[in-house]
Amino acid sequence: MIQINKKEVDIGHFPDGTLLLKEKLTTAQAGGREEVEIRWNYENNEELLAVYFLTKHIRAAGFDNIVLNMPYIPNARQDRVKNEEDVFTLKYFAEMINSLAFREVRVLDAHSNVSLALIDRVKQDTPQKYIEKVILEIEKNTGRKPLMFYPDEGAGKRYSGMIALPYCFGIKKRDWNTGEIKGLSVAGEIGLVEGSDVLIVDDICSFGGTFIRSAEALAALGAENIYLFVSHCEEAVLKGKLCACSHIKQIYTTDSIFRERGNAKIKVFELENER
Repeated sequence: MIQINKKEVDIGHFPDGTLLLKEKLTTAQAGGREEVEIRWNYENNEELLAVYFLTKHIRAAGFDNIVLNMPYIPNARQDRVKNEEDVFTLKYFAEMINSLAFREVRVLDAHSNVSLALIDRVKQDTPQKYIEKVILEIEKNTGRKPLMFYPDEGAGKRYSGMIALPYCFGIKKRDWNTGEIKGLSVAGEIGLVEGSDVLIVDDICSFGGTFIRSAEALAALGAENIYLFVSHCEEAVLKGKLCACSHIKQIYTTDSIFRERGNAKIKVFELENER
């Protein structure tokens, strides 16, 4: 989904499948004095081409102060190459974005620092306000604040500075040939887990295997209620087993890439405009 100054763009197609775009700017002044915000909540790769065409169109109309609000960074998972045949898609995606010379690129909770290093004039917003909303909701329902859990040490370093609550973190046992997670153990404030409500926090979720293993490990240690917040939840989660996991009471995410609203187990926060 793409919006220009909060108005959704209709992405059409010619009979051959190529893009058909029409956009008349409604801001009062051109000549670089008015900020134009392109908001891109990623749904598919075709939108990248639409963003490229629309940005060129806006600049040709005399608007030079253009901001890209892109909460989720596409291709962020391919933030390194290990083999000769690996295509460094994140690098080349960033080069396309940089070629459009946005005044600022706003992102939410980037998957890795590589993304932030590759994108010019990037400004990262944290998910702190959304995590705090979840904490308040849990406290309202249970009368107590949750114990925080971060699925790996990297997540622990990222989020523990935002949330001043006791926490545990996971240590993953991974098959480095396949990338598959074979197990997960809990470290940190383990003595606080038994009888506690626990909030798992991370940046991104696909099928949810890591979070299922996290919940199983926490339940085995005596956690009473387990909740999950992820900044970016892929629609793939609906094809996995996470929603059926009995250990996880509620899943929270933002609308950065998640569109489904029919699953009662997933609560979606609309991203607030950071302008």
